[in-house]
Amino acid sequence: MEQSDLSTLGLHGDTVGMLEGLTTTRAIRRYADEKVPDHVLRDIMFAATRAPSGSNRQPFRFLVLTEGEKAAEAKRLIARGARTVWGHKRGYDGYDSGSGADLSSPKARMARTMQDYVDNLENVPVLVLGCLVRYRDPNPNEGASVYPAVQNVLLAARALGYGGVLTGFHAFVDAELKQLLGIPAEVFIAASVTIGRPAGSHGPVRRVPMAELVYGDTWGERAWFADDPPGTRYTSRI
Repeated sequence: MEQSDLSTLGLHGDTVGMLEGLTTTRAIRRYADEKVPDHVLRDIMFAATRAPSGSNRQPFRFLVLTEGEKAAEAKRLIARGARTVWGHKRGYDGYDSGSGADLSSPKARMARTMQDYVDNLENVPVLVLGCLVRYRDPNPNEGASVYPAVQNVLLAARALGYGGVLTGFHAFVDAELKQLLGIPAEVFIAASVTIGRPAGSHGPVRRVPMAELVYGDTWGERAWFADDPPGTRYTSRI
């Protein structure tokens, strides 16, 4: 879509190009204490509704929670589930042992970031529930009709100077959320996304080398084109 087309739709303020956005959109878990303006929410969610889906059925729905009693209670519910899940994961995955004992290690930094995130989750400016209205029995492929739209939320937020992170913490309070928010039983809550103005900054992100992740012709065989661009910075798997 050309810039003139974006203006015609009333979309403004895209701060990055598409490839830059794709390669610099990091998980944002710390937010400034400010509201996300309505026009920004409008543009983010418009981008979400443009996502592809199987047979173009568009079975995704989004519940956007900002302020108000229900929004506050939904955030508290998910925060409670998040703290329980992270507490188990932190111990089970050994985040405080091995390399995690070194406070400067990526593992220790991730542990601090996650702890801060779950401790403050009920205060996030925006919580978006990405949902799938099922039109057939649950199956392993159904996420293909909702997760592209969820990714559009994150990419649009990045383009407009905001950030977010996709979580699954809602799953541990699913029944309570549905009752609180009037979500029908047959609807699958696929993702909970928090959004706000980053307290830090976006990328470029650090990942393992592309050659370890992209194969050519045979499983495990490095793809012939898998050379990272000059200046790429890496991280190790946690």
